[in-house]
Amino acid sequence: MSNEGAFFAMLKNPIKFRLFLLMNLPSAFFSGVRVLAADNNRCSVTVPYKWFSKNPFKSTYFACLAMAGEMSTGVLCMAHIHQRKPAVSMLVSSLQANYYKKARSITTFTCTDGESIRETIEMAIADGESKSIITKSTGKNEAGELVAEFLITWSFKSK
Repeated sequence: MSNEGAFFAMLKNPIKFRLFLLMNLPSAFFSGVRVLAADNNRCSVTVPYKWFSKNPFKSTYFACLAMAGEMSTGVLCMAHIHQRKPAVSMLVSSLQANYYKKARSITTFTCTDGESIRETIEMAIADGESKSIITKSTGKNEAGELVAEFLITWSFKSK
């Protein structure tokens, strides 16, 4: 099994993944952020509209939307650096957000930049220099309407 395959197997185990969230990202755990589907190229993450994730304006709090948007890109990054030799560090270096509509139901964020992320990581390993990529996550409500869009810059460096 490839390193990515091992990572996705762990991700698909609901107990292991929820424990990972609880230990490492407790705010995502309590706000209900969940990975809907993921593979080498694409990841979809949901965030519900519920008591813990709402704001006073009767919509999902922008930070909860940002968590889901970032996670849809971060899962792909983590998959491509999982158990790499040499190890690779990753860091969010920039985030740009655009909000289009109030999120009043489950919002699903999808990133399809897995191949570009993998190529950027390979370049960082090949030359030992830090490399960056801007990833895009698009959030849609249950009706398929665009709610928010995030452009997240990830930096990678071989250790």
